[in-house]
Parts: sequence; structure tokens; C-alpha cells
Amino acid sequence: MTHDPLHGDEPLTDDAIIAAMREWLEKAVIGLNLCPFAKAVHAKRQIRYVVSQATDEEGLLEDLLHELQLLAAADAADIETTLLIHPFVLGDFLDYNDFLDIADAAVEELSLEGVLQVASFHPRYQFADADPDDMGNFSNRAPYPTLHLLREDSVDKAVAAFPDADRIYEANIEALRKLGPEGWKALWRK
Repeated sequence: MTHDPLHGDEPLTDDAIIAAMREWLEKAVIGLNLCPFAKAVHAKRQIRYVVSQATDEEGLLEDLLHELQLLAAADAADIETTLLIHPFVLGDFLDYNDFLDIADAAVEELSLEGVLQVASFHPRYQFADADPDDMGNFSNRAPYPTLHLLREDSVDKAVAAFPDADRIYEANIEALRKLGPEGWKALWRK
């Protein structure tokens, strides 16, 4: 058992990590409707939660390659998407951001371009043109650094079925800024 480098001195278990990610998904992503496509896959239990024990980029890359292959081979009815959570590596956002190029190269290496894509979540996520404290950053802030593996055809279908899908990002930023820091903190009070 290890201790959580991002969330204090409590012992960190896979179950605790997954519980925190589910709570974030339910309260923030679904609860604030940051991703209108998340509710259905959550309700159908089609999200695979994987906690990487990697402590370096090489170990995380191995886990990523494995999970990309597993998702590509799986039936979408069983696993629609994967959250590869890596609490012990890439806690620094700039290092994490640099790793996203490696993640994209892994998709290409496995000849999965156009099949799978990698989205990003991080506790210190910051858009390039935003201040660190800008509430818009919270649309991509998760409890732990996470690589979100998505099926491109599912993304395409969801976007096609959702009116004004290209406006989701802007609507999220507006909603989060309106919510403000106190509203965000209130989401996590028991």
C-alpha cells in the first residue's frame, strides 16, 4: 500500500482511486453535464477503470499499449471506453502534457489511428491560454492524472447525435465560471 502524492497522507488503494474517479465522474462530468455522452456509458457500466502502478513513463507506456490493444479487441457493448488512471507518475502537468505526444505515438504505433484516441485529465490541467485558477480548466481536472481511451466511431456517433456538439467546450467553460470556486468545492462536501 502506498500513500497518495496528490491527496494527502491516507493510504492509497486501487479501490479508493477508482471510487474517487467515479465520484468525480458522477458529480462533475455527469452532474454538471460537462460531457453529455458520459451518462449512458456510465449507466451501462461500459467504462473500464484501470489503475496503473507505474512510477515512470516507461511503465505507463507499457500499460497504455496494453489498454489500447485490449480496448481495440473488446466488444463496445462490454467496454466502450477506458480510464487509465496513473496516480504515481506524471503528477507535474507539464510533464504529463508532454507525455500526450507519446500517447498519440502509441496509438499510431499500434495502427489504431482513426480507431482509438486519447483524451486527457489531470488534477492541475491548464489550457494553454488560461490562467492556472481559471475555472474553465476544471472541465479537464480529475482527481488523478488519467489517460481517457475513446473509440473514435463512438465519438463520431455521439457528436452527430448531439445538436451543437462543437459548442460543448464553450458551454462547459461558461458553466464552470458561473459555478465558481466555491460552487466547485461544494460539489465535494459530504
